Amino acid sequence: MTGVQAQAKAMQPFNVQTATLSGTHLIEASAGTGKTWTLSTLVLRLVLKHDAPLSSILVVTFTKAAAAELRGRVRTRLQ
Repeated sequence: MTGVQAQAKAMQPFNVQTATLSGTHLIEASAGTGKTWTLSTLVLRLVLKHDAPLSSILVVTFTKAAAAELRGRVRTRLQ
């Protein structure tokens, strides 16, 4: 088994409800697969379950439009 095969075998599906909330996470997927929903859910978990202030959370997206969409979704879900 090559290193790439071993790495692919070790990968588990990402579960937003049980993912650790510390460290760095990379969420990479095709358009329309729920990346923005996943990111907003992680942010909500941090804010609501761990009392993290929004100002302490860094989320990086590829475009300004994606950042605006994420910001809007988080605001809507918090309200």
